[in-house]
Amino acid sequence: MSNAHPNVLWLFLEDMNPWMSCCGDQTVQTPNIDALAASGVRFDRAYQTSGVCSPSRSATITGMYQTTIGAHNHLSSQPQFRGLDMGDEYDAIHLPDGVKTIPEYFRDAGYYTFNEGKTHYNFVYDSAVLFDHHNGANDFKGAKNGTEWSARSPGQPFFGQIQLRGGKSIGVLKRRETDPAAVPVPSFYPDHEIIRRELALHYDCILHTDEQVGWILSRLEEDGLRENTIIFLFSDHGMRLPRHKQFIYEGGHKIPLMISWAGNTAVVKPGTVRSDLVSGIDIGATSLALAGLEVPDYMEGQDVFGEEFVPRDYVIAAKDRCDFTIDRMRAVRSQRYRYVRNFMTDRPFMQAQYRDGSDFMELMRAMYANGELAPEQAFLWAEERPAEEFYDCDADPDEVINLADDPAHADALQQHRDILTRWIAQTDDKGQYPESEIGLRCVLKRWGEKCINPEYDAIKKETQ
Repeated sequence: MSNAHPNVLWLFLEDMNPWMSCCGDQTVQTPNIDALAASGVRFDRAYQTSGVCSPSRSATITGMYQTTIGAHNHLSSQPQFRGLDMGDEYDAIHLPDGVKTIPEYFRDAGYYTFNEGKTHYNFVYDSAVLFDHHNGANDFKGAKNGTEWSARSPGQPFFGQIQLRGGKSIGVLKRRETDPAAVPVPSFYPDHEIIRRELALHYDCILHTDEQVGWILSRLEEDGLRENTIIFLFSDHGMRLPRHKQFIYEGGHKIPLMISWAGNTAVVKPGTVRSDLVSGIDIGATSLALAGLEVPDYMEGQDVFGEEFVPRDYVIAAKDRCDFTIDRMRAVRSQRYRYVRNFMTDRPFMQAQYRDGSDFMELMRAMYANGELAPEQAFLWAEERPAEEFYDCDADPDEVINLADDPAHADALQQHRDILTRWIAQTDDKGQYPESEIGLRCVLKRWGEKCINPEYDAIKKETQ
């Protein structure tokens, strides 16, 4: 295989909203990401299939909904967990017969494959099978000290991933640049200095990430690889504040997505902006197709540049168990509307979670208890949740006016209900089935007393 075959490089960001200047947000300027977008195609309606990392990463790396392959519960199928050995019997999740990861298809085609940083897939895999080189350390040194494309054989193309901390860069920021007083505050948050600080921190993380992207692009240029490398930049989900990460509202699963290929501007046309709906599962299929490799028939993602691409009328997102907290939400995002189905109305939105104890959580919890939140801010903190939510995103971009009981939108609501019902049946959405006993046992082993949902009760009684 010669260098006529293009390289493919994924710049995979963590916890990052599309608040870049090229995406229309002028709070900060992101010249390197803007230049990447200008050199190719920017997708303004790109959505991941989940609002939390391991399910969305499982979907992206397979081109399949995480709910189709049984990888929907966050932090499942982890034989080692933060130094804890789960033992021989753990909640191993195997991919369905015939399903392989995107790196495996590239490697089978003779590509050198590498990954700098995390994988975080909710299924059984062997990094040595996926990657010729894998630096799994979460400090992402590949963005500082060089990347691993230099280790490939002469003339060998590469498929690589560089994982960047993105919204998790808070601990490594060299300086604070964004004025908290200058950031826009969504209507679903109180306008408070703690919230403004968090939003400003995210903008600073975006600036830090922009610098890293510039460094990587410079390295490609220096090594003579820019023209023959297809670059994807995208994130796994939104930033860390509630209603973003772990949720499937706009801020939770809308992501930046840019694709650039300097060597084939006829296909990936510079300066193009697309407003059609695309999904995280399309990234893998598009990567294979642009490299001239066959996209497997079973794959649920599409080549977004292909002649047979069918524009999506909607994208689907799913929320299931996050860490130790059991939940089930589904969202249908069409061009105009968002439909959210809450299957577990017996428990509040703000169940126990990893964010508990942070100052922004304690602030909003106290403000809710004291009746200090506006109705649109209090919604997420109420003791009960509605079975359905329906938002006109054109008229209500913050998604705070629930139209589920509005007769004027009844027909559109029913259309979205029907879409979700069909999708659950057609994909055999695994979230409709209870998590396995071994799965629950392993969650208990990982998280202990934090597991307070009633689904754990029977197993807890056995061990008492």
